[in-house]
Amino acid sequence: MSSASSASSASSGSSAAAAPAARLRALKPDWLRDPKVWRTEVLGGLVVALALIPEAISFSIIAGVDPAIGLFASFTMAVTISLVGGRRAMISAATGAVALVIAPVNREHGLGYLVATVVLAGVFQIVLGALGVAKLMRFVPRSVMTGFVNALAVLIFMAQVPEMRDVPWPVYPLIAGGLALMVFFPRITRVVPAPLVSIVVLTVITVAAGIAVPTVGDRGELPSSLPVPGLPDVPFTLDTLTTVAPYALAMALVGLMESLMTAQLVDDITETRSSKTREAVGQGVANIVTGFFGGMGGCAMIGQTMINVKVSGARTRLSTFLAGAFLMVLCVVFGPVVSDIPMAALVAVMVMVAFGTFDWHSVSPKTLRRMPAGEITVMALTVAVVVATHNLAIGVVAGTVTAMVVFARRVARLAHVTAVTDPDGTQVVYAVTGELFFASSNDLVQRFDYAGDPDRVVIDLSAAHVWDASSVAALDAVETRYRRRGKTVEITGLNDPSAALHGRLTGELTGGH
Repeated sequence: MSSASSASSASSGSSAAAAPAARLRALKPDWLRDPKVWRTEVLGGLVVALALIPEAISFSIIAGVDPAIGLFASFTMAVTISLVGGRRAMISAATGAVALVIAPVNREHGLGYLVATVVLAGVFQIVLGALGVAKLMRFVPRSVMTGFVNALAVLIFMAQVPEMRDVPWPVYPLIAGGLALMVFFPRITRVVPAPLVSIVVLTVITVAAGIAVPTVGDRGELPSSLPVPGLPDVPFTLDTLTTVAPYALAMALVGLMESLMTAQLVDDITETRSSKTREAVGQGVANIVTGFFGGMGGCAMIGQTMINVKVSGARTRLSTFLAGAFLMVLCVVFGPVVSDIPMAALVAVMVMVAFGTFDWHSVSPKTLRRMPAGEITVMALTVAVVVATHNLAIGVVAGTVTAMVVFARRVARLAHVTAVTDPDGTQVVYAVTGELFFASSNDLVQRFDYAGDPDRVVIDLSAAHVWDASSVAALDAVETRYRRRGKTVEITGLNDPSAALHGRLTGELTGGH
C-alpha cells in the first residue's frame, strides 16, 4: 500500500472514530459547554448547601429527631429531585411544614413510624400526581400567588428574628456587614455569588479575631458518615398502616402544595415552564428514597430556592444536585470548618432573600389605588393566614376559597333581567343577560311579576349562559309559578351547552312542585 493511501486510510479511520464523539458533543445541552454556567451552578449549589445546614438542624428539632435525620433528608431529597423533579433549579429538602405534620408521629410512636409515614406520603404523592392533582394549580388566582410570595418573605424574615434576640452584641454589626457585602459586592463583580463572599468573610473575621458568637456548630452535631439504606423499623401490619396513613396523607398534601406553588413561582421568575405533574410524582419518589435512607422527608424549600434561582442565578438541575452533594461533603469532610460559620452570616443571607422575595410593587400606594378591593382582600388574607398558622398550604387554600367567593359575588351581579310587554298586552318577553350559576340564579326567581304578567311569557336567554343545576332548578321554579296561575312559559335562545344541560336536568330537580 502506498504512503498516500495509508495516510488516507488513517485519516478515514480517525474521522470515523471522531464522528461518534462529535455526535455526543452535539447532544449535550448548551449549558454543559458553557464555563460561566458551570461556575454559576456550582457556586449556587455551594451557597444553598451552606444555608441548608442550620435550617435542616432546626427542622429536625421541630420534628423531635436527631439533627442527622434532617441533614440526611435534605441530602437525599435534593439529589433525588434533581434527577426526577419537574422544575429545574428548585431546591427540595427537609422543611418546617413537613416537620410540623410528622412531629406527632415521632412523639407518640417513635422514629420507625415517622420513617414509615415518610415512605407512605411519597406513595400518596405519586398517586396524586398521576391523578393530575397538579392541574389544580390553574385555579390559584394571581392575588393568592402574590399573597403567597409576600407571606413567604415575611416568614423567612420572622424565622431570623430569634437569631437576633438575646445574642452577644457583635452579632448585630456582623449581620449589618453581611448585608452591606451582599448589596455592594455585586457592583464589583458577579463572578462569585455575594452570599458566598459574605459567609466566607464573616467566618474568617470571627475565627481570626476570636469573636464569641453563635455558630452553626451550636445548633447541633453534624453527621460524620453517609446515610445507610434500610426498611422502617415497624411491624408491617394493617394496624401500622392505619396509624401512619392520616399523617402521611397530610404530609403528602402539604408537601405538594408548597412544592407546586414554589415551582410556579420559579416559572414566573425564570419565564420558563415546568411540568407540575412530573414535579408532583418526583416529590413522591424523593420522599420514598428519603424514607428508606432514614430521613424525615421534605418538599420544596422556598427560601433556599430563592437563593439558588434569584440570588445566585442558577437555572439547571446541576445546582440542585450539587446542593445535596455539597451538603454531605461539608458535613462529613469539612464538619469542623462548617461548625465555625457564624449564624449571623446565614441570618444576613436569609434577610436579604426575604427582602428580595417580597413583591414591593404589590403594596405600593399606586397599585393599591388601582387594584380591586376584592383582590386586595384576598392578598391580605393569604398573608395573614400564612403568618398566623406558619403554614403556606393553609394560607393558599384560604386565599383561593376567598377569591372564588369574591369572584362568584362579582359575577352574580352581572346577571340582569329586563321585561318588555307587547303593545297588545298578550305577551311579555323577559331578556336575561349574564352568567347563571348558583350565586346569580338564587335571585332569579324573584325577578318576575307572576301575578301581573299576561298569559304568555317568553324568557329569552340569548345573552345568558346556564352553568349548573341551580340555574336549571331556578328556571323550573319560574315555570312552575307561572303554571300555577294558568300561564304558559317559553324559554328561548339557549346556546348549545346551556340547552344540553337544561334538557338533561329540567323537571328532575324540583319534582314539579
